[in-house]
Amino acid sequence: QVQLVESGGGLVQAGGSLRLSCAASGRTFKDYAMGWFRQAPGKEREFVATISWSGGSTIYAKSVKGRSTISRDNAKNTIYLQMNSLKSEDTAVYYCAIHAGTAQAMAGLQRGDYWGQGTQVTVSS
Repeated sequence: QVQLVESGGGLVQAGGSLRLSCAASGRTFKDYAMGWFRQAPGKEREFVATISWSGGSTIYAKSVKGRSTISRDNAKNTIYLQMNSLKSEDTAVYYCAIHAGTAQAMAGLQRGDYWGQGTQVTVSS
C-alpha cells in the first residue's frame, strides 16, 4: 500500500521560510515524478512544483517560481519543498503527490496517482 506522509507545515510570518517534506513508502517509485499541490480555503487545488525521478527536471508554478526549490532524495523516497519569502497568499494545505510519468505530464495534467493527507501552511501578514 502506497503511503505519502507530509511534514514541515506550520505558522510563519510573511517573509519567512518553511521546508516541507514528503516521505513515500509502499513500492518502488523509479521513473515516477513527484510533486506538490496546494489548496487554499474556498479555492480549487493548484499545482505548485514537480520534479522528475532523476531530479534533472523541475517545474514550478509562476506563483512560487523564484521563491521555492523542490528536491528529492531517492534513497529515502523523499521530496522536499523549500519555500522562501512566504506571502499570505501561500496559505493553504499542501499535498504531496506521485505520478507514474514525467514531471511535464504531472505539471501539465495536474495529475497525481497517489496523494498524501496534506500539511497546513499558514502565513501571517
